[in-house]
Amino acid sequence: MSKLIENFVSKDSINQPLLIKGVLKGATDKGAPYLTITLQDKSGSIHAKLWNVSSSEEEIAKVGKVVLITGDIIEYNNALQLRIRNISPLDQESVSMDDFVMTADISKEALKKKINTAISSINNINYRNMVIKIYETIGDDFYDYPAAARIHHSFLGGLAVHITDMVKLGNVICELYPQLNRDLLIAGILTHDIGKMIEFSGPITTEYTLEGKLTGHISIMHGKLMEVSKELNIEDSEEAILLRHMVLSHHGQYEYGSPVLPQLQEAEVLYIIDNLDARLNTLETALKQTKPGFFTPRIFSLENRSFYKPKK
Repeated sequence: MSKLIENFVSKDSINQPLLIKGVLKGATDKGAPYLTITLQDKSGSIHAKLWNVSSSEEEIAKVGKVVLITGDIIEYNNALQLRIRNISPLDQESVSMDDFVMTADISKEALKKKINTAISSINNINYRNMVIKIYETIGDDFYDYPAAARIHHSFLGGLAVHITDMVKLGNVICELYPQLNRDLLIAGILTHDIGKMIEFSGPITTEYTLEGKLTGHISIMHGKLMEVSKELNIEDSEEAILLRHMVLSHHGQYEYGSPVLPQLQEAEVLYIIDNLDARLNTLETALKQTKPGFFTPRIFSLENRSFYKPKK
C-alpha cells in the first residue's frame, strides 16, 4: 500500500507510483549525468535524485507522468530527499490523478462565493464592470489554476486562494488606512494575476507556455484590460488607466518584471500584500517539511535564506 509523501520518514524504503512535477538535468564533477526530480502526490512533494541516469530512464522521467518509483528516503540538509533506485513507466490510463494532485483546502464553490462577493463590493461602476468582464472571459477554469508553477500556491485552485486571501488583507488595510481607494485596490487584487491562466499550460502539470515565456502574465493582463476597457468604451477613463497601472507595477521592481514602478498608493499596497501572501505561503510549505528545532533548506525565492522552525 502506498504511503503519502507527508508521512515519509528518514530510512523509509518505497515502491509506489508518484507524479513527476519537475525535472532538472545535471552532471557530477566527473561528468556523470543525474536528474533532480520533484515528485508529488495529493499530500505534498519531495525532491529526488536519480544518479547515473541512462537515456532510457530520461525518457521515462517526463513532467506530468505518473511513474513507479523504487527508492530510499534520506535526510539531507535537514530535509527529506528521495534517492531513486529504479524508475518504471506506468499505463497512464489506469492512473487516478486525484491521488496525485494537491488541491486547495477550500471548495471551489466557496472560492466562487468569495470572488463574487469581492466583485459586487466594488462601488465604482467602471472598476466593477472591467472586473466582471475579465471574469466572464476566463470562466470556471480560473478556479483550477495554480498561482505559480513551483514557488507559491502551486496547487489546484491556488490562484483563487491567493487572490481571495489578498482581498482579505486589502480589506483590513483599507480599514486601517481610509485614505486608500478601496475600489481600485480590490479591482487590482482581483485582476493582477489573471494573466497566469495564459502564462501557464494548465492546472496539473504546470509549465510555462510559449506566450508565457515570451511576454509574461503582466503584459498579458495589461493587454486583456485594454481589450475590456475598449469593449466598455472607457479605455480613456482614469479608472482604466489606473487599473492598468496596478497590473503593470504589481511586482514592485524592474528586476522582478514590472515595466513600471508603483506610482499610486494603492499600487504600492498591492505590491506589498502580493509579496506578503506569496512569501508566507512559501514559508508555510517549507516549514511543514522541516522538523522543529531545525532550519529549512535555503529558499531561493526568499533571497536564498534558511528559516528556523521553533520547537514550540
